[in-house]
Amino acid sequence: MSASDDELMRRIHRDLIDGYDEELEMEFEDRTVAELTGDASPDFTAQDKEARRQYFRELFRLQGELVKLQDWVVATGKKVVIVFEGRDAAGKGGVIKRITQRLNPRVCRVAALPAPNDRERTQWYFQRYISHLPAAGEMVLFDRSWYNRAGVERVMGFCNDDQYEEFFRTVPEFEKMLVRSGIQLIKYWFSISDDEQNLRFLGRIHDPLKQWKLSPMDLESRRRWEDYTKAKEIMLERTHIPEAPWWVVPADDKKKARLNCIGHLLGQMDYNEVAHPAIVLPQRVRHEDYVRQPVPSNIMVPQIY
Repeated sequence: MSASDDELMRRIHRDLIDGYDEELEMEFEDRTVAELTGDASPDFTAQDKEARRQYFRELFRLQGELVKLQDWVVATGKKVVIVFEGRDAAGKGGVIKRITQRLNPRVCRVAALPAPNDRERTQWYFQRYISHLPAAGEMVLFDRSWYNRAGVERVMGFCNDDQYEEFFRTVPEFEKMLVRSGIQLIKYWFSISDDEQNLRFLGRIHDPLKQWKLSPMDLESRRRWEDYTKAKEIMLERTHIPEAPWWVVPADDKKKARLNCIGHLLGQMDYNEVAHPAIVLPQRVRHEDYVRQPVPSNIMVPQIY
């Protein structure tokens, strides 16, 4: 194995460790960040470990602010739509997980629509997205959105030229209508380099827990990198409107991209902390004639662990 191959495998290994960090974030509830960090990999230097500590500290701080934002959205009846777009493996799902991780799913929910079915393909293009829009006091995060037509549908030939042009004629008016109806629309494009996408795809190939993320469409998108670049440039140029501008998130560093995106999102709304009454746990009511019945042993889950 050449030196360049050794370096590539080290980078893939470090990326896998980052992925396991993500799973650790999902499970971690204690705020003692020091417990998170250890000798995860011989490739990690003391500087790397300190960067991880700083990342977790800042992530938890921003998530605390997101909780305040959520309370403010509910209290004010705000309606928020956040669109996340980007190439495959750009990190959209990762930042969405960090945003929703500690929020109430009844307030902040994710819309990740599958490919349209036969019936939906005969509808007005935007129709299937409308039912997912928020009511007052709700935030909806679109993990990909109506911009599929400007990206994957265009590149893969799933729409014709007339449909493509009609999309660009309609989408500015559609988004202006959303804004006029009282919805705040925020659009993010996650931007990664050719080399970084290649690395992340290789990481998925080498990680049996993530191989399911690689669909035939993902592999074909890798081959058509330049076509996606052209489609993205046209999309940003033709749909960047004052009512709903695009914001580009440099995402080659996944952790920095998450922090930067969440920090920017918080800055898009003039929220403030909502005062809540003190919570007092009531005393349990006890009755002398109450007897708790034993649970039948045949319905108990075996205590293997």
